[in-house]
Amino acid sequence: MNDFKTRSLVSLLKWFARIKPSTRQRIGACLGWLAPRLARSRAHIVRRNLALCFPEQPESVREQWLADHFRALAQTIVDRGVLWYGTEEQVKEMVTQTGAELANELVAQGRSVILLAPHFVALDATATRLTMVFPSAATMYTPQSDPGIDAIVAAGRARFNEVHLVSRKDGVRGLIRHLRAPRPVYYLPDMDFGRQGSVFVPFFGVPAATLLATAQLAKKWDAVVLPIVGFWNPETGRYHVDVLPPLKDFPGEDTLEEATARLNRELETWVRRCPSQYYWVHRRFKTRPPGEPKVY
Repeated sequence: MNDFKTRSLVSLLKWFARIKPSTRQRIGACLGWLAPRLARSRAHIVRRNLALCFPEQPESVREQWLADHFRALAQTIVDRGVLWYGTEEQVKEMVTQTGAELANELVAQGRSVILLAPHFVALDATATRLTMVFPSAATMYTPQSDPGIDAIVAAGRARFNEVHLVSRKDGVRGLIRHLRAPRPVYYLPDMDFGRQGSVFVPFFGVPAATLLATAQLAKKWDAVVLPIVGFWNPETGRYHVDVLPPLKDFPGEDTLEEATARLNRELETWVRRCPSQYYWVHRRFKTRPPGEPKVY
């Protein structure tokens, strides 16, 4: 992206931060209606994921979830203007949280903490709000292909605290020094990164290539795993982030594969709270077990 386009994007995001919440909602609704019609390949992925994971639901229900998904996803993009360029008061007004203080208490006790953050559409709102609670944290980061966009995203996500970005190219080894520090490590466990470092365990009954890293890190460093879920409320236009109690006895005596399967089962329960707001545009089942056909 050239400098003009970068400046234009920043100007647009800053404008989103200045306008009334009701205006942002109308813009999000418009973009949410357009998105599945313009991005038909992504709509196909969402439709396929929902059919695989919720075959018991009528097609009409899944189609409503698809529409709701793009509505929420579009709103999160518009609301990044507030997250990255709004005031601290604006962010706190738009995003509430419960439970995050426990992570600071655990760090003060010298415990390693993994903030387990599955891919819900409110992920950016969740991350930004938590930076207001944690003085310092670390997270995996996949650099954007465009340097201008990369700079905007990195700066936006590190406005309110010290954020240590670990390139995904460095793997989980890059997170170890932060677990040892200790500082909370914000980890996203549920994308398909291929076979390396993964096992096939069920996700809504479908074999999904799932990284072993959460179980590996928790076992190696006796880390407390705090799940984090965040949802957007279409009635209020606000977000709420919930840091859940630690996973009990994780991974305990389970093998890494058993513990990873348990994580997917836990994730299913969180997704069922609001099925439309999981990140269904991701090709979660892209990598298939040997001999199985592609699903997209």
